[in-house]
Amino acid sequence: MKNRLNSQDPHLKIALAIVTLSTMLSACAGLPGVTSPAYAVTAEAPPAAFIAATPEDDETAAEKRANEGLPSVELTEELMFKILTAEISFQRGGWQPAYASMLASAKETADPRLARRAAEMAIGAKQPDEALAAIRLWRALAPTSEEATQYYLGLILIGDDLAEVQEVFEQRLRDVRPQSRGILLLQIQRLLLRVKDKKAAFVIMEKLSAPYLDLPEAHIALAQAAFASNDSVRARAEAVTALNARPNSDIAALTLAQVITDKDEALQSLKAFLKANPASREVRIAYGRMLVEQNQYAKARVEFETLLTAQPDDLTTLFALGILSTQTSDFKQAEKYLTTYLKLLAEQPDSARDPAQALLVLSQIAEERKDIDGALIYLAQIGPGEAYFGAQLKRAQLMAQGGQLASARQLLATLSGDSEREQILVIQTDAQILRDANLQQQSFQVLETGTRRFPENIDLLYDFAMAAEKSNVLDKMETALRTVIKLAPDNQHAYNALGYSLAERNLRLPEAAKLVEQALKLAPNDPFILDSMGWVQYRQGKLQEAEDLLRRAYTLRQDAEIAVHLGEVLWVRGQKSDAQKFWRDARTKDPKNDSLKSTLARLQVQL
Repeated sequence: MKNRLNSQDPHLKIALAIVTLSTMLSACAGLPGVTSPAYAVTAEAPPAAFIAATPEDDETAAEKRANEGLPSVELTEELMFKILTAEISFQRGGWQPAYASMLASAKETADPRLARRAAEMAIGAKQPDEALAAIRLWRALAPTSEEATQYYLGLILIGDDLAEVQEVFEQRLRDVRPQSRGILLLQIQRLLLRVKDKKAAFVIMEKLSAPYLDLPEAHIALAQAAFASNDSVRARAEAVTALNARPNSDIAALTLAQVITDKDEALQSLKAFLKANPASREVRIAYGRMLVEQNQYAKARVEFETLLTAQPDDLTTLFALGILSTQTSDFKQAEKYLTTYLKLLAEQPDSARDPAQALLVLSQIAEERKDIDGALIYLAQIGPGEAYFGAQLKRAQLMAQGGQLASARQLLATLSGDSEREQILVIQTDAQILRDANLQQQSFQVLETGTRRFPENIDLLYDFAMAAEKSNVLDKMETALRTVIKLAPDNQHAYNALGYSLAERNLRLPEAAKLVEQALKLAPNDPFILDSMGWVQYRQGKLQEAEDLLRRAYTLRQDAEIAVHLGEVLWVRGQKSDAQKFWRDARTKDPKNDSLKSTLARLQVQL
């Protein structure tokens, strides 16, 4: 009965899945890839610094430029009072008077530093219009300030006023050193990715790059802009032009693969580039990531192994290989890569890297080979962070599996949970380990207490209903399921569970049929709901309809319990040989199935 009644129980499956595609992709996070080129930025990122327009691009020169033209402002008592008052007001949440006072002081003194502070206040208060007014003043007072220009461009682009920034971009392209112009074109395109009107951004990029079409970077920038504006034909043409002009360009190869709409063709494009340029690390990484996206894990693993040969201590590659080896069931190699990863990370701590994911996978590998103690050792090493709470739930489950039920429940008692969801997960895990220990009554009591704390939580109510069914407390089961139906009228599992429970006990069969019919309307192809309807039909004596439904359910999912039901219908219809075949299948799939045991005993059948 467990598959049918708990078929919608993903929240109880707290044990982590071995590896998912999203986990695999996260293994490559931070690496350049086809879908996220190395030079792409997000709309939230601050503007990148532009290439300097003059050769003197070092810290001393930058500092000199920043200080040039600053007025000689006397810090009078009045000015000091205004600045301090504004700062105190801003700290207390009064951004408007603080901003107004700072901006007025900037105008009075012509000091760009005060205009900058006014801009910072407006940005901190998330007031783009006021921020732009202050930044305009800042630029007017310090026209050579690189920082003022960056802030100005960032805000203008968010506001989509492209005509205003085109002149700034054109001037920069004229003034920049010729050898840096290509990089600047790519930086401009990176900033234009912020613009909401992608077609308008492409027009601007086309105008800006027109004088520089002899540069491959101009065509790469155009390809990116065209792709962003959904012009895949133009994007591909520009990327091909860039790659033909510079056949060994990583960025051109990545851009071409990005804009090719057919993923298989994009893969072949990268593969061909790697054949001609085998030392290209970034393209090989992108190729490996694309293979992962297409579930070609074995091929992806080969690419990452090649990367590791070139850089044996690269943490990202080691982690990716650990996950890929797990995905291909090579657990020995997975352990090797992931333990090496953890060892190197311990020797060279990196705040951007959390060892938790590697520890979780290693614990899963240990659990897979029935090494509960080993799995617990890995989980115990996971410190505070996103993975900590889930790791503690898993620890409790494994401790209970290893016979340490009291310790497992004590661990759960220490997990208060920071949110309602976490508190409910603690209750569900406690109930689950009690149920797994065959302590059904205690599991029921834990869930009943939980529903008193959270009387409208659908997941908890459903779990409580299933525990009540197991304990044969049918009135509480029905009350809980009807509450779920009231709170979530589209929850097919509640209708199905209640209808099946009635049919299983041969009670109120017309009502049971209506409940399961409603579940079928919500999920017409759910094999467990089809099985329930078949069972209702069987209880009503409609044997042909029951057989048809159960055969359909078994075709959709060859589940042991569906096989048990189908076997019983066939047995009653006189098809005893076929019935025994399905029962044998059920025994093979689930030798401890209670439904099979009770059915064979009731019908006095020996297989």
